[in-house]
Amino acid sequence: MRYQKLKGIISICRKAGRLVIGFAPMKEALASGKVCGVIVMSDISPKTYKEVLFFCQKANVPVCPLPMTSEAFGDATGRRAVVAAVMDEGFFGRMEALGAEETAAQEPSE
Repeated sequence: MRYQKLKGIISICRKAGRLVIGFAPMKEALASGKVCGVIVMSDISPKTYKEVLFFCQKANVPVCPLPMTSEAFGDATGRRAVVAAVMDEGFFGRMEALGAEETAAQEPSE
């Protein structure tokens, strides 16, 4: 259920024009100073993740890994990608919360 809510929030954020999809557009958005946070999908390569962290640390922007593949992200947005910049504090906060809940729900309990 949380997974569907996460896809829904991402879809709404995209329709509202507050989501910048892709690595190069994310770098441009970071340079503009309007990014509230960056989301990365679970199937991002280690090299790309390292680069995302570098640019986000340079811009002092948080990175939120989501328990979602680029294929599922593509289903929600119409464009498959492993990284996206969120330009709205409310959307980013909700994505962080839902992503953390989904990750916690997937972890096996002891």
